Amino acid sequence: MKLLVAALESELVAFPAELEGFARLVTGPGKLQATYALTRALDADVYDEILVVGTAGAVDAATVGVHDVTAAIQHDVSDVDGIAGQHVSLPPIVTIAGREGATIATGDHFVDDAATVAAIRELGGSLVDMETYAYVWVAQQFGIPIRVLKAVSDNAQDDAITDWRAAVAACSVQLRQRVGELYDV
Repeated sequence: MKLLVAALESELVAFPAELEGFARLVTGPGKLQATYALTRALDADVYDEILVVGTAGAVDAATVGVHDVTAAIQHDVSDVDGIAGQHVSLPPIVTIAGREGATIATGDHFVDDAATVAAIRELGGSLVDMETYAYVWVAQQFGIPIRVLKAVSDNAQDDAITDWRAAVAACSVQLRQRVGELYDV
């Protein structure tokens, strides 16, 4: 059995309530809720794989569509020396081996300004969200393979929250199509 994970129900609107071969988990937004909910789910049951689907902001306007995420950084942390992207006790980057993909910058606030986007670009992120780093880190603690698919919903600048609200359902349709192609469901 695989575990289908999303932060929000709205990211799963195009998915059936029951998807053959998958249990379903909605964690809530942000790193703390993602960590808590995924840890509880993995403590309660055994899964062959975790499949995360959701939306992401793009750092560059030309970035569109659905992306396989294979690395995650945290854009909203710094270490004791004030180095951005470095946590005091967690790795600066968590990676998913086995395929090429995008690097996502995770942080606990919705990114909608040019200054934050510029900082994320300097850290090496091409996408931005609020949960992926936590999902990948937790999966690694449990030794469970994880795949993260993110559909670009906005450009992470200006009025991005309005763009996200308008795009989330269409992103869910794109994600459902990709999951169908990859998992034959």
